[in-house]
Amino acid sequence: MVEPRRIELTEAETSRASRTYWDAAAGEYLEQHGAFLGDDRFIWCPEGIDEESARLLGDLRGKRILEVGCGAAQCARWLTKQGADTVAFDISVEQLRIGRQLDRRTGTAVRTVAADATAIPFADATFDLACSAFGALPFVADAEAALREIARTLKPAGVLVFSVTHPIRWSLPDDPTPAGLRITQSYFDRAPYVEVDEHGVAVYAEHHRTTGDWIRALTGAGFVVDDLLEPEWPAGHDQVWGGWGPARGRLIPGTAIWSTHKP
Repeated sequence: MVEPRRIELTEAETSRASRTYWDAAAGEYLEQHGAFLGDDRFIWCPEGIDEESARLLGDLRGKRILEVGCGAAQCARWLTKQGADTVAFDISVEQLRIGRQLDRRTGTAVRTVAADATAIPFADATFDLACSAFGALPFVADAEAALREIARTLKPAGVLVFSVTHPIRWSLPDDPTPAGLRITQSYFDRAPYVEVDEHGVAVYAEHHRTTGDWIRALTGAGFVVDDLLEPEWPAGHDQVWGGWGPARGRLIPGTAIWSTHKP
């Protein structure tokens, strides 16, 4: 039995909680969302934005790409199929193990490593591009530290594009029905959402940042912000993902996709 709380956590506590949660939930997550995500597609968000058509990353062939917080590496698998030299990492060993199963099922193998976003195990100026679809960045206590690590691994003029929960979503309850269309939490309350076990140990942690917080974290890490995409809910799309679905998505954004570059 887990209990939700809004409490501060250290980076170490946050990392441990993320590793614990995703190692335990990896199989269930794939069972629940696998059909929507696919084995080798690049889906940015619950709104269903597909990199195949969105092309937020630009030309990929021959590029060295790092996927941050890759889960089972579905996005990295798609990037590899486009001719990119792709490497991916995730904090969860179980997610990466499932990724190996998808490698075999699709016939497309991805190089992956278990790592924390605040200590990326690659040399400076290694990659042309970094990307993340709801991976790692919402699950670190210090976003600027993680962004500095990503910036370190990018070559000059390297690009970072990533999607995260839109900050406004934190003000609403986790209810996809019309009843969830009400403000119940302060937008300015930065205390992370944490689930603790019967011993009071954090087993899940997700951190809230306002739009201004993200801009300051990005610029503080040395990035230039080029664009912020707030996807509208597509007509005919009835996918419900946790607290998000068409009833809410047609009125306010649920995802923020940041496009940035390193000077």
